[in-house]
Amino acid sequence: MATYRISQLAERSGVPATTLRYYEGAGLLSADRTPAGYRVYGEAAVERLGVIGAAKHLGLRLEEIVELLAVWEAGTCSEVKADLRPRICARLTDAEARAAELAAFTASLHTALERLDALPDRASPCDPQCGFLSPVASGSSRPPVDVVLSPSRQAAESEAWRTAPVACSLIGEGLAERTVQWREAVDGAVRAAVPDGLRLTLPVERTSRIAELAAAEQQCCAFFDFRLHLDGPHLHLEVRASAEGTGLLNDLFGTAA
Repeated sequence: MATYRISQLAERSGVPATTLRYYEGAGLLSADRTPAGYRVYGEAAVERLGVIGAAKHLGLRLEEIVELLAVWEAGTCSEVKADLRPRICARLTDAEARAAELAAFTASLHTALERLDALPDRASPCDPQCGFLSPVASGSSRPPVDVVLSPSRQAAESEAWRTAPVACSLIGEGLAERTVQWREAVDGAVRAAVPDGLRLTLPVERTSRIAELAAAEQQCCAFFDFRLHLDGPHLHLEVRASAEGTGLLNDLFGTAA
């Protein structure tokens, strides 16, 4: 039977060695030890990592993945199906709610842009008569709010990102492509430190792209917390992560000046 050292399993599965160690500590993956103390994994670990990766792609939380693995190991296929279905339904409800919020946010940006383009080019200084200084659309009674992109409303309330596993389900070309997309999107940003993370100030025209990327990032890296704040011609993007995820945050978004 084939066995793998941790570096070999990382290469075989596409899961970084640091993530494999995290999975072991979290109870998701076990390893035997050689007499010299090196971790050794069997072929079953590759299949197990496939299940973990699939569960992460579905947005399952760490404790849910642990529960699903227990059913997968000891139960039948029908039992796995019965366990998984309500979890997917719950994630689907969350995703639909976030999609609706993002669609409403996108529509408000289109409206704001139309109002801005309709304004005359005045040679005098801006004043309250300028339409774009009014944050609430005509006929609306709701005040403006920041856009918070986190895995679900319940997660946003409990700040679940602080305890989410510091691991990304993207691998290989997918991970490389996402990295390039982020670096292009935040190119030229002014960076400042905030508690637990970083604030990036960008032109407001990038809002839709940033929101799209942040929503996608939540699907693979639940340990990131994203907040978008519109400030006139500027967009402030705040990204936070737990202490364990600080290194990944800095690698992807840079560091404060």
